[in-house]
Amino acid sequence: MQVSELSLDHIQAVCVIENACHSHPWSEKLIRSCLGGRYFNAGLYDEAELVGFYIAEQAGPDCTLMDICITPNKQGQGLSKALMNHLINQATARQCEAIFLEVRASNDAATGLYQRSGFVINGRRKGYYPDGEDALLMMRGLDVAQP
Repeated sequence: MQVSELSLDHIQAVCVIENACHSHPWSEKLIRSCLGGRYFNAGLYDEAELVGFYIAEQAGPDCTLMDICITPNKQGQGLSKALMNHLINQATARQCEAIFLEVRASNDAATGLYQRSGFVINGRRKGYYPDGEDALLMMRGLDVAQP
């Protein structure tokens, strides 16, 4: 497995994974808008096949994990941990002080991954998702070297 930055050339593969993983997937237009500027990302590749990705946003000293997906036939193999480690390393390299995210309250697998990656629950948004489900707010502080 190899992790590297996504480009516009990867849009179709990202959309396939996004649509397979989410009941309310992001549009291609939204994904395109998140491949540059204050956003950073990575794709996880098995040989030449994209099997997962994340998209994060940096705003000042903080970053937010906007989306993370592993293609369904590769889930449960620990691949999301590789993406989380890459995200944490990239956020640290960018001098971020914390990473934030939202996750469906019922998504025990994702919540477990985040907790194993050092995130803690720090809030809840009632009725956040289109189907009325709550979102758990999670965060992880980062060690930023002082100049």
